Amino acid sequence: MTAAPSLSLRGIPVLAQLPAWAETLIALALLGAIAWGANFVVKRIALRYIMRRLPVEGAAPIAARLANIVPALIVAYGIRAVPNLPAPLGVAIGNVVAASIILFLALAIGAALSLANQIYERRPEAAHRPIKGYVQVLKIVLYLGAAILIVAALMEQSPLLLLSGLGAMAAVLMLVFKDTILSLVASVQLTSNDMLRVGDWIDMPQLHADGAVIDIALHTVKVQNWDKTVTTIPTHRLIQESYKNWRGMAESGGRRIKRALLIDQNCVRFLTEAERDRMADIALLHDHIDRKRGELAEWNARLGPAAQIPANQRRVTNIGTFRAYVLHYLRANPRIAQDMTLIVRQLSPTPQGIPIEIYCFTATTMWVEYEDIQADIFDHLIAILPEFGLRAFQEPSGVDLRMIGARADAA
Repeated sequence: MTAAPSLSLRGIPVLAQLPAWAETLIALALLGAIAWGANFVVKRIALRYIMRRLPVEGAAPIAARLANIVPALIVAYGIRAVPNLPAPLGVAIGNVVAASIILFLALAIGAALSLANQIYERRPEAAHRPIKGYVQVLKIVLYLGAAILIVAALMEQSPLLLLSGLGAMAAVLMLVFKDTILSLVASVQLTSNDMLRVGDWIDMPQLHADGAVIDIALHTVKVQNWDKTVTTIPTHRLIQESYKNWRGMAESGGRRIKRALLIDQNCVRFLTEAERDRMADIALLHDHIDRKRGELAEWNARLGPAAQIPANQRRVTNIGTFRAYVLHYLRANPRIAQDMTLIVRQLSPTPQGIPIEIYCFTATTMWVEYEDIQADIFDHLIAILPEFGLRAFQEPSGVDLRMIGARADAA
């Protein structure tokens, strides 16, 4: 490459008698003015004109970083023409400018990667397959490569020479980037196995996370809890530890109700014939009572004379009739999903009574509607217990104890 001609100012009569150092300063000032003017024209005129015609939104940071290369190139080539400039200083300025150009290119490519991620996030499949973690890995590789090239440009050494020295630093690099490597592996597993998506509701008590995933990055996953706080979880912890993902519930369209009524054991008894007939007048129980009456009559008829003893007979209990009522009540409720599991079962007796557990699913997954449906069901069931001669178990309160004391005093 031929050397650039010297920018001599001695041909100008007014500047003919200037000393060499003044000529150098004026040439540097002139070069700086040209570079500044080029920067002004590129950014304030050309760049604005180009941005109005670019179809892609968000490309301004890329173009702005690329525009910085123009004045840098002017300085890189113009510095050779400055007269009387010491060679080491000219070389140093050239090296700094070359390093700056590499930096601007790396920043422009990094901005392009960010723009590509933003465009991808607008696509429907972005929630299932986020690429933010991969983009961050590419940026790390890009900036590491740019750092090596910048150092090579400043030292005027081959990048291959610097790369050969990295072998001895591999152990140090592995230690420094341990979390990055773990997070990269975890991010690949989470994405490839579709274990986590933006918008998923996850529950991870050990890290106090209970809410919706709002961001999945290389190193961290952000969860906005229902109290509006944000929990930041290291990505690799989602592979190493267990957590609950409620996505299946949201996609099924139904949310589970699993709650028990505690029935006082002292109120469980057989129904009399009159009570059974009265129960048959309840619309939800009419068919059940008729079927049960025929079934028990056939059973007891087979007993013969032994049927005269009440202990040998099969009879209807109030708690069994109540279970049948609850089942039919849920089957008739349009806000309960009828195509999902629906069970009304009696659990093992406890010191607090006999649990009658309801296990079913609402026809919605919305939290407010779910709580409203669940409350309506149990409001009704608690209120109707006396119709079956049943009562809910409740621990004695201060009022109960005072009433017992008052009765004892009255006696």
